[in-house]
Amino acid sequence: MGSAGTQTWLDKLSEQLNVDVDWMDPAYTLSMPIKPHDMTSNQGWVHEQMCNPVNEELFKSVVKEYKDKGWLAIYTRMAVLMSKANIDNIQGRVLLQTLPSNAYNHELTLEHARAYAREFESVGISKDRFCIKIPSTGPALSTCPILLKEGIRTLGTALFSVHQAIAASQGGCLYISPYYNEVRAHDERELWPKSDDPALLHPMSSRLVQILETYKRLYKETGKEQPFLKNASFISPQEAMAAGELGCHSATISHMVLTELANLPYDGDKQPGEGVPMPAHPYLNALPTPARLAKIAKIDALANPDWDGKLASTDIDYLANKGAELDKANEADAVTKKRLREALALFVAAEKRSQAKIEEAMKVV
Repeated sequence: MGSAGTQTWLDKLSEQLNVDVDWMDPAYTLSMPIKPHDMTSNQGWVHEQMCNPVNEELFKSVVKEYKDKGWLAIYTRMAVLMSKANIDNIQGRVLLQTLPSNAYNHELTLEHARAYAREFESVGISKDRFCIKIPSTGPALSTCPILLKEGIRTLGTALFSVHQAIAASQGGCLYISPYYNEVRAHDERELWPKSDDPALLHPMSSRLVQILETYKRLYKETGKEQPFLKNASFISPQEAMAAGELGCHSATISHMVLTELANLPYDGDKQPGEGVPMPAHPYLNALPTPARLAKIAKIDALANPDWDGKLASTDIDYLANKGAELDKANEADAVTKKRLREALALFVAAEKRSQAKIEEAMKVV
């Protein structure tokens, strides 16, 4: 990928933020011209890698070893072992997501996160090398303070709004992953707001700026560490580059878009805007929102028609009573409600495919 001596879009983006690989295939990660920071995943990527012929013997051995523990134990073990296969190919953490089918069950989400942690420990992966992705519902995200006390770091995923970001801050999440595009837009391109200047024109950009400005303010007022913004769900390389200009701290990028970034020669004169070099700390002495993007902090193309221009309050305890206020806010914001529902449905479908594969294999072991 790329040409020796020619700076690519991927090279440039790597100067501005941490580039993560949103794909679990070690062969692909090794082929990248840079060493990615983190490796992220979801139920879809876990299922694809579980079905990869390279992992057939591993799958059979795990089913045989864990057949008396049930399908979920096999799934969890496989996901961890496939993550371990990539751990030496990245700089930071491997990330796995708790079951989306349990996104509204506090106890089962907590139980699955702990199960992942036990399996990581059993294969020699320490707590500073993994992170658990938690769906940004009330019951699920309210497990994060508990997990933090146990030394298990979390990421708030399926996140579409400022109020979800505030809840993730209250939960002590290490990261959040706002979805730049709704999940359906990847297949239904008529839903994709394609643009040559997504930093300025994409409807989700305003919410990213608002989240970042909220976190900067909270850090300044409280001194409390805020989640790092790990932007996700890019369809085009232009959207990945926009993450650098917007001030995101990392971008988790699919293998398809990463390959495009690695093959595009960089020319700053042809970019609508440029990011700045990665700061030593994302919130200490944080730079203001870039001047050309400042105006989008005051608008929200995704807001309800009756939006009064006020952002979600940081004084609300979104995680009390197992996230009752967070679920209330999710329900009240039409875009968050719809996109959260569709994201969970997509991942539940992948989860069920994995469950069916595992249960079928258990019958013949």
